[in-house]
Amino acid sequence: MLKRHREAWQLPASVGLTGFIQFLQDSKQLSVVRLSSDTGEVVTRYVWEQASPQAVALTLRPAAYLSHGTAARLHGLTDQFAKVIYVNKEQSPKPPPRGALTQEAIDRAFKGRQRASTYVFHFDIYRAVLLSGKNTGALGVEDVPTPEGEFLPATNVERTLIDLTVRPNYAGGVEEVLGAFRRAYEQEKVDVGKLLQTLGQLSYVYPYHQALGFYMERAGFSAEALAPLKKLGLHHDFYLAYGLKDLVYDAGWRLHHPRGL
Repeated sequence: MLKRHREAWQLPASVGLTGFIQFLQDSKQLSVVRLSSDTGEVVTRYVWEQASPQAVALTLRPAAYLSHGTAARLHGLTDQFAKVIYVNKEQSPKPPPRGALTQEAIDRAFKGRQRASTYVFHFDIYRAVLLSGKNTGALGVEDVPTPEGEFLPATNVERTLIDLTVRPNYAGGVEEVLGAFRRAYEQEKVDVGKLLQTLGQLSYVYPYHQALGFYMERAGFSAEALAPLKKLGLHHDFYLAYGLKDLVYDAGWRLHHPRGL
């Protein structure tokens, strides 16, 4: 580019690559974005004309996609996460866990706090949180429009609702997750058949269908829509999230949830 346009742009021979980049910045065509992590890592990205913060965050990892709270915002399911961007880069395939699920194992796991990513990059007013989700082959990932008119890879509505159920701490907590389900119901954005199919393909060990059913029931979904989730079985007592206090038991879904939800 520099060699091809040097004469037309009237750039002297003394202008090298650094000067060329500065020339493009001065012309307001090119901007430089530096993303710095909490561990001190700094990466530089060059933006031609303009790009959304979500597009910039996606460049942190190849084949990554937007998920959780960010995907929920793109789908109109929440007003939160304007400044926090969740970028999911899937792990390599892992062998399935061995052994049967027990009530003791569920109780022990959900009494503790849920693990959360601490791999965060800061740029401008934004925080890009890098997640290492389970390998799904990018299940339910589609090109979703952004307010800036771009189309970026993000989880669809059904996969997003499941992800929020599994990791409510990436959605602002269980109250925000319930709010997302209510918006999805009110706006008629959920294909229940696709939701069930996606859940089955994700092959979770824990009975997240019980938490999904609880959210959907509270959001107003019909008994007909909830019936397939009931048919998956209610074999264990489950929890809406990790580390919750002051819990109430919902016998219909065999689920512990916060009082007042």
